[in-house]
Amino acid sequence: MQTFVDFMNGIIWSPALIYLCLGAGLFYSILTRFVQVRMFREMWNLLLSGKSSEHGISSFQALAVSLSGRVGTGNIAGVAAAIGFGGPGAVFWMWVVAFFGAATAYAESTLAQIYKEEHEGQYRGGPAYYFEKAMGQKWFAWIFAIATILACGVFLPGVQANSIGNAVEQAFGSGQMIETSMGTLSMAKIMTGTVVVLILGFIIFGGVKRIANFTQIVVPFMALAYIIIAAVIVLLNIDMLPGIISMILEDAFTPMAGLGAAIGWGVKRGVYSNEAGQGTGPHAAAAAEVEHPAQQGLVQAFSVYIDTLFVCSATAFMILITGAYNVHGAGDAFLVQNISADVAANGPMFTQMAIESVLPGVGNPFIAFALFFFSFTTILAYYYIAETNVAYLKRSMDIPGLTGLLKLVLMAATFYGAVKTANLAWAMGDVGVGLMAWLNIVGILIIFFMSKPALKALKDYEAQRKAGVSKYEFNPAKLGIKNATFWEKRCGVKAEVDQTEDEKDKVNV
Repeated sequence: MQTFVDFMNGIIWSPALIYLCLGAGLFYSILTRFVQVRMFREMWNLLLSGKSSEHGISSFQALAVSLSGRVGTGNIAGVAAAIGFGGPGAVFWMWVVAFFGAATAYAESTLAQIYKEEHEGQYRGGPAYYFEKAMGQKWFAWIFAIATILACGVFLPGVQANSIGNAVEQAFGSGQMIETSMGTLSMAKIMTGTVVVLILGFIIFGGVKRIANFTQIVVPFMALAYIIIAAVIVLLNIDMLPGIISMILEDAFTPMAGLGAAIGWGVKRGVYSNEAGQGTGPHAAAAAEVEHPAQQGLVQAFSVYIDTLFVCSATAFMILITGAYNVHGAGDAFLVQNISADVAANGPMFTQMAIESVLPGVGNPFIAFALFFFSFTTILAYYYIAETNVAYLKRSMDIPGLTGLLKLVLMAATFYGAVKTANLAWAMGDVGVGLMAWLNIVGILIIFFMSKPALKALKDYEAQRKAGVSKYEFNPAKLGIKNATFWEKRCGVKAEVDQTEDEKDKVNV
């Protein structure tokens, strides 16, 4: 199984995908005139101003749901893997993919808002919806929906759960070893997997509102606590920081792990962590209640900064300042070996050891605690994404019990990931991430050349903002955007209300 998954990764994560991720981000950055820089203050204002409704969640809740998907294992174990296999220079390429990826995140999330639908009392949307409506290619939408259900419902939950299990075992010991049909497992991982699945079931059977309410409290609190711990470690070793930054920049262009390794691992883990272009963020973006689609696009662009430039950088600085890492070379050789050779790079141990070396007794339990919440909320986000794509398929093919089956499969995949080895879990996760990224980035580029809806929405929003309107409006027909049925209906209803008010005024006169 490992051999087959590695073979698939070699095809999916070829240099072509790396260039595609960076190229799409650069493309949208130029076309939007670097919206991720120009509109930074507006992103912050929008983040705090939105409100929820009966059918939709607030902009902040949508940000929290999407951040729960972005801020996870990739921020702790993923950064360690990038350094362990690509060297310190991989961190620089994570920053690059985050900066350009913010523009990609704007484009895909704005598309999700433009082409969203109201389904069973809540807003639904995402790549499958905008592929069908903007591209007019239902078969492409179906491929993405099926790939996403497999990735988010089967492959990716195991990656997150695996890091939780490893972190708990590292912090509290493995306990008794038990022989099972899945091999010899530690009691610590069995108990961890059981607890995670029980809590997961309680929340996902409560729907998107319960997911949003949980993540909007947990995600900001844990991200802030994690950044504070990192800041303490950096401040205690502040004299080393200039040298660490210099090492990151130098190694980015002379990668110690071989030509292109820093770029490859930096982009791969950058995409895995911040998910810009991957097509996961748009699902939560579509669920938000906003006056104009561009507003949620801007909020989602801001989430990339939080994920990579803050949380991932915090992890990288802790690991590099304390020297708690190895860099793997060809075969079993090490290009840099600062710690024991048996410490896996595909896990949270680098980060745990980094904190433990500065704050003894804190590192292991804190990372176990942080990973539990980061990874658990990411699994919740994966469920919501998979459920949204199941809802999309049910529009054309209503299979009874499909949503319930998804819940059970995802819970089983979560338990399996919590008790099995890290390498296979990460490799399967990479297959899912890469496949979704290929489909989504190609799709949003095709949509741009067909009708430019995300760019038109941005220009319309900026025009209204410049005019100083008190309430934003979005009329897709006026902008030449077709099949935006939700917004067309909203505009139509408003027109009818305005007409009724005018008739009343005439009667009164």
